[in-house]
Amino acid sequence: MRRRPVGLANATHRKQLDKDFQQVGDSIAAKELEQLQSQIEVFKSNLEEFAWKHRKDIRKDPTFRSHFQRMCATIGVDPLASNKGFWADLLGVGDFYYELGIQIIEGCMATRTRDGGLTELGDLKRRLDNARSKEGRQEKQDITMDDIVRAIKTLKPLSGGFEVLEIGERKMVRSMPKELDKDQSALLLLAQKQGYVNRPMIQQSLGWEDARTQTGLQHLLQDGLAWIDDQAEVDTYWIPSYFKLDE
Repeated sequence: MRRRPVGLANATHRKQLDKDFQQVGDSIAAKELEQLQSQIEVFKSNLEEFAWKHRKDIRKDPTFRSHFQRMCATIGVDPLASNKGFWADLLGVGDFYYELGIQIIEGCMATRTRDGGLTELGDLKRRLDNARSKEGRQEKQDITMDDIVRAIKTLKPLSGGFEVLEIGERKMVRSMPKELDKDQSALLLLAQKQGYVNRPMIQQSLGWEDARTQTGLQHLLQDGLAWIDDQAEVDTYWIPSYFKLDE
C-alpha cells in the first residue's frame, strides 16, 4: 500500500485541527454572547425597577439625573432623550430635553447679534436658570451643564449648527451653521485671558505675518465674533462671548 507523503498528511491534520478549533471557538463565543445578553436583560430589568423607585429624584435632582444617565449609557439605554414609550411614561421626563432644547435656541437667538452665535456654556446656563425661574412652574426642574450639553445633542437633526466646542479652558455653545476656521479658533484661544486681541499680541504669541493677521481679524468681525475698539492706541478686538451679561 502506498503511504501518503508526510507533508500532505501534516497539512491534512493541521486543516482538521483548525476546523476543530474554529468549531470550539464558535461554540464558546455563542455561549458568551448568550450569557452577555442574559446579563444585559437582567440589568435592564433592575434598571427599570431602580428608575421606578427613584423617578422623583431623577426628575427633580440634576446630580442624581446625571448619574442615572451615565449608568444607562453603559448598556446603550438613553431614557431621558426619548419622548415616547416606556421610559417617558415611567419617568415623566420624556419632553425634558426637548423643552430645554427650545429654551436653548431662544437663549442663543437672543444674544446672536451680540456674540455672533458663540456663547459661553456657563453664561448660557445662568440665563436659562433665570428664564426658568420666571416661568412660575409648580414643579421646577433644576438643570446642570450636563443637561444643557445633552439637550444640544437633541438639536442636531435641526441642522442649525448647535454644538458645544472646547476652546482652551472654556466650553462654548455655537449656534450658527458656519464652523470656526483654524485661525478664528487660534485667535479666540489667545483672547481668553484678556478678553481681547490686537496685532502686537498676535504677532508676539502666534508669529503671524500681517496678511494672515488681517484676514483672521477680519473674519472675526464679519462673523460677529469680535467688536473693534479703534479709539485705543492700538486697534483692539474684543470678544463679546467672553463678556458677562447683566442679570
